[in-house]
This record gives sequence, structure tokens and C-alpha cells, in this order.
Amino acid sequence: MNDVCATVDAAVEIHPAPVVHMIEQVFPSLCNHHGTLFGGEAMALMDKAAFLAASRHGRDSFVTASCDRVDFNAPIHVGELVEAQAFLLRVGCRSIGVEVKLWGEAALTGERRLATTGRFTLVANTRDKADPLPPLSGLASSHAGLEELSEDLALASSLRFQDLVFPPQTNHYGTLFGGDALALMGRAAYVLATRRAKARVVMAASPQSRFTQPVHEGEMVDIRADILKTGRSSIHVAVDLWAENLLTGDQRRAGSADYVMVAVDEQGKPQPI
Repeated sequence: MNDVCATVDAAVEIHPAPVVHMIEQVFPSLCNHHGTLFGGEAMALMDKAAFLAASRHGRDSFVTASCDRVDFNAPIHVGELVEAQAFLLRVGCRSIGVEVKLWGEAALTGERRLATTGRFTLVANTRDKADPLPPLSGLASSHAGLEELSEDLALASSLRFQDLVFPPQTNHYGTLFGGDALALMGRAAYVLATRRAKARVVMAASPQSRFTQPVHEGEMVDIRADILKTGRSSIHVAVDLWAENLLTGDQRRAGSADYVMVAVDEQGKPQPI
């Protein structure tokens, strides 16, 4: 790219903490005929994570310019969790290099494996050499709270991940549809409760849901879940939904919900955690 600072290619690549976490559950619609995550779906998730990471740092309108290399190291099976972690590697005048790692996680055992890695270059639409992107220094402090996962996920009492609001998730007002917002928060409750229980969990109740602010198309949602209490077979999870304008960085609390998740056996009956 002719208009990108020469320092981009010469920059020393570093590996800070991930600035974006995304978590999905692998449903059959995302799989190929082998029952594993389809490569195109994996790359789409990685590209979305790279876009969010670049946008949060550069606060500009970014497009993907290239994908240098994608390595598929291990399959991710239907029913498993897939987590994308995006790391900023380098920043030029108009471009940002992002590395994305996809982890597969067996929901019931907690076993994790690095399944896919890839490197993406994204370019800001409105930047030039007279107005370069902010440097990489100080990134870790600006995105505190997205640390690497604990080795023992069962000890975790909180969960945080991000996602991007696309047009199919919006209503006729151009804002996040309430059902999709509830699905995102329910996913957080499910993942956190499953990691804690190391068992099948189902949603037994959602005592209260609140929506206080709209989330607009193209904004990022930041989902934050915390375990409030654990019973014999139940886990009470509180989830907050935050919205972030990717161009300005402004954040606002948009909604919240409470969930009661229950561990069940193969017959669907409650079992002790």
C-alpha cells in the first residue's frame, strides 16, 4: 500500500493483552458436513474481531485490506464454544495489523485448544499522513479488563465479551432488536454458568430484564456477566449490556438482565454442581 507509512513494515511486532474477546456457541448452522465449524464462518468471526480491535484503537471507519495468513490447526466441533481473541500487532499512518486467535472449548470439560490463527490488515478510510493513527503505546491501560483467561475457568466468577451490531440484528428503527439483545445476554449467562458447573446447564428463569438505552447499527456491544450466587444445582447470573460508539469511544449502559441457570443430567433433571 503506497500511502501507508513505511514504519508499518519495519515495526516491531509485540503481543499485548487482547483488546477484543468474542464468544459464540457452535450450532449446526455454522458447521460443515463433518460437524465442525465451517472455515468461512471461522474467518468471518476473525475478521469481525479484527475490525472491532482496529476500530477501538483508531476510532475511524475501517475496512479489511488483506488477510496475510490463516492457519487451521484443530477443528471446533458442534456444541463447543469458540472464542476469538484479537491482538494489535502494529500501527501505521492509516493501517493497523491485528492478529486473531480462535480457541475451541469443550463446554462440559473446559478443555481448550488453539484452533485457528490469522493476521489481518485494516485500513482507515479518512486518515492520511498529516493525521496518522494513534501509536500503539499505552494500549494495555486503555483497554484494562480484557486480560488473558484464567487457567481454571471453573474459578471464574465473571465473563466479558464483545460483538458488533449488524443490520439483521436491528429493528425497523435501526437499533438492536430486543430479542437479539436478550440472546446476547443469555449467551453470556450460559457460558459463565457452564464454565462454573462443568455440566449441562439450562435457563430456568429470567426474573427481570431492563432496556435503558438504544444500541444503534454499527455499534459495539460489550457484555459483562457476573455470578451473584450458586446454589445446590442453580447459578444466579447478572448480565449488563453496554454500547460503545466505535468512532467516538462513548460508552453507555444499555440494558441488563438476571438469569437463573440450572445444571441438569442427561434426562434433564437437576443435578448437584
